[in-house]
Amino acid sequence: MKRALVLVTFGILTGALLLIPGLLQFGIPAASDMDDYFLEHCQEQTAANNVVTSVVFDYRGFDTLGESVVLFTAVIGTGLMFRNMLKEEEYEDE
Repeated sequence: MKRALVLVTFGILTGALLLIPGLLQFGIPAASDMDDYFLEHCQEQTAANNVVTSVVFDYRGFDTLGESVVLFTAVIGTGLMFRNMLKEEEYEDE
């Protein structure tokens, strides 16, 4: 019973993944007024030649800073967790 459920779930997911590319038109993005705004005003507002850089660092600077803080916190937490695990192993050997 469990194997049949796994096979049915796998079949449904595989079918969905095969149908999705047919529903989307590859290479034709949805029209967005925000894209045009960034392309037209990026140079004068941010003095950056690269539009992607200006969006990441100037328009969404606080968001990028928040993502950096979350990533830093995750790395520090993981490091502390492994550090505690290594200390426990040292005490078990004695």
